[in-house]
Amino acid sequence: MKNSPVASRPAWIIRNAMTLATVAIILLYALFIQWVWGWETVISLWAAAGWGSALLAMLLLLATYVLRTWRIYDYFPRETGGHFGVLLRLVQVHNLLNIMLPFRTGEASFPLLMKREFGLPLARGTAALFVMRLFDLHALLAAAGTGLALQDGRPWAWALWLVFLLLPAAAFGMRRHALSMLTRLLPRKAQALLHEVEAGLPADASAFMRAWGATLINWFTKIAVLAWVLGLLGHLPVAASFGGALGGELSSVLPVHAPAGVGTYPAGITAGALAFGADTAKPALDALAQAAVNTHLLVIVSSLAGTALSLFAARRRVRG
Repeated sequence: MKNSPVASRPAWIIRNAMTLATVAIILLYALFIQWVWGWETVISLWAAAGWGSALLAMLLLLATYVLRTWRIYDYFPRETGGHFGVLLRLVQVHNLLNIMLPFRTGEASFPLLMKREFGLPLARGTAALFVMRLFDLHALLAAAGTGLALQDGRPWAWALWLVFLLLPAAAFGMRRHALSMLTRLLPRKAQALLHEVEAGLPADASAFMRAWGATLINWFTKIAVLAWVLGLLGHLPVAASFGGALGGELSSVLPVHAPAGVGTYPAGITAGALAFGADTAKPALDALAQAAVNTHLLVIVSSLAGTALSLFAARRRVRG
C-alpha cells in the first residue's frame, strides 16, 4: 500500500526540520530589524561609515563563524567527517538561537542538534560545549586584555597578559591531577558529572592545541573587528574600543541578556567602553551610543547573513 501525500508530509517536515527552522529564524530576524530600527535606517547609518569598511567587517565576522565550525568539526571528526556544510548550518542556527533567546537558553540547542544530525550522545555534546565555552570565555578576556596592554605599553602589562593567555595550557597539563583530586573530594553524584566533563576535554595535547588555537584566533578576530568598528564610528581610543567590544560580548552571556540583545548589548558596549576610559562628555556619549547600536546591528546582520549562506553550503547527512 502506497503512502498518500498527506501521510508523507509529517515525515518530510521532520527530515527538513533544521532547514525550515533556519528559514523561519531568518525571516523573523528580518522582520524584527525592520520593526525595531527599519532597514532604511540601517543602510543610512552604514553608508556614512563607508560600504568598504562595512563589507570588510562583515566578511571577517563571517570568517569567524567558519572557524568556529571547523573547531567543532575537528573536535568530533568521526561523527562530523565529510559533513562540514551541515555542521556550518547547525552552528549558525545555534548562534542565532543564542542571540534571540534570553538567559542563554539557546545553548540547549547545541547538544540537541548534534544528537539529531550526527547521533552524538547528549551528555558528551553538553560536556564538550561546556569545555568550549570555558575556552571562549578565556579567549574573550585575553582579547580584550590586548587593549589594556596596548594602552599601558609597559613590559609588565604584556607579561601579565602573557601569563593569563597561557593559563589554559597549564590547566590542561595538570588536568589529570586536578580531576583525580576532585573525584576524591566530590560526592558520588557529582562525580558522574565530572566524568562527563572529562569526556568533553580534548583527547590529547594535539587536539587541545588545535581547539585552543582556533578559539584564540576566532575571538581575537571578532573582538578586533568589533573594536575597530567602534573606534571608526564612535572615534574611541584603542582601550575603550576593546572595552566596548568586550562589554557587548559579555552582556550576551549574562542572565539579563534580552532577546536579540536589544538594549542589553549596546548597554554592555557603552559600559565596557566607559570602564576602559571612554570620554564621558555628552557629545562623546552620543557618538558612543550611536556606535554601540551600529555595532550591535553588525553582529545581528552578520549572523543573519551567515545563516542564510549556510543553507547553500549544507548537504543532507545520509546515515548508513
